[in-house]
Amino acid sequence: MTAVRAVRPLPWPRTVRMRLAVLYGGLFLLSGTVLLAIPNLFVGSTSTIRAPGTAAGPHPPGYGPSLAETQHGRDMRQYVTGSAVALVALVALSVALGWLLSGRLLRPLRTITAAAGEMSAAGLGRRLAIRRSGDEFTQLGQTLDDLFARLEASFQAQRHFVANASHELRTPLAAERTLLQVALADPGADAAALREACEQALLLGARQARLMEALFALATGERGVRQWEDVDLAEVAAEVLARHGEEAAGLDVEVAADLGPALVRGDRGLADLLLDNLVGNALRHNHPGGHVRVRTGGSPGGGGHLEVANSGTVVPPEEVDRLFEPFQRLGTARTGGPQHGHGLGLAIVRAATTAHGAALTLTPHPGGGLTVRVDFPPGPAAKAP
Repeated sequence: MTAVRAVRPLPWPRTVRMRLAVLYGGLFLLSGTVLLAIPNLFVGSTSTIRAPGTAAGPHPPGYGPSLAETQHGRDMRQYVTGSAVALVALVALSVALGWLLSGRLLRPLRTITAAAGEMSAAGLGRRLAIRRSGDEFTQLGQTLDDLFARLEASFQAQRHFVANASHELRTPLAAERTLLQVALADPGADAAALREACEQALLLGARQARLMEALFALATGERGVRQWEDVDLAEVAAEVLARHGEEAAGLDVEVAADLGPALVRGDRGLADLLLDNLVGNALRHNHPGGHVRVRTGGSPGGGGHLEVANSGTVVPPEEVDRLFEPFQRLGTARTGGPQHGHGLGLAIVRAATTAHGAALTLTPHPGGGLTVRVDFPPGPAAKAP
């Protein structure tokens, strides 16, 4: 049996410019063929009409076509031949014009492709130079410019975060190494001095452990909700306040709670992380004799909300947005001593809030302190109050 060879399909142009040129030529060929076929059919049909009194049909024996009919046939052949040649020439011209016009129309796309190919993580500051003509390419260029701006801000924030995290991790390590080196280099150091050095090293190690826990919590919040479930914010708040009761007593801060039912849809672990950091921040950034107020409740449109208000230092309104960035605290670009944490609390709160699709509002008090409110959207299990 002879093998049947597969018929290869006709090659299709790869570039959009060539495809448009071929489509222009094909459409012109089709329309030109139709336009030329209509008069040919009309002329052919009228040629069969004979003079009055003559019968239609084949020529009688011995009689051939008349001279007029012969000339008419010759004219028709010349007309068809000339029309076909003109059609081929016009098709070639339409392909060439389609190639030129499509190249001009697709020039912004080539500019976008070249600019996007030259960009990298270190050079996202470049923008596309697309003319403001209002067409689809202009809209695409503006969309990509906005995307590049967001990516640039994201990369800058990431580099800033890495630099701050490196500083926070390196500082206690350097202090711990210096402390141990000084203790070992002292030939007259007794057991009490070595014990004191070890205790200070343990404190520095505990600070590193807290930092690692905070970074892990931030990563957990940014990871998002893994499993959605019914969560009562009142129950979570009660557990968090019970954990911080001893800390509040040691700091001489009064804690009051108004925990109304607030059933939402979310991740219980992230909700606990969110409230734990809010309450912890409210206690640490307070003063002796201050207060912390925690309130939960349902929202009129469904879902629930929680509020944590505390007394403390006056927060300028222009500093509010910066406090949500990692390793930032009030008054300085970097964090201070371990009593003030590492500046990750509100960053963790924002990450957990974003994971739930909730709205986060931070309102500074004129007399000092903050009120942080988180509004959770209505979910399948949320109930109106």
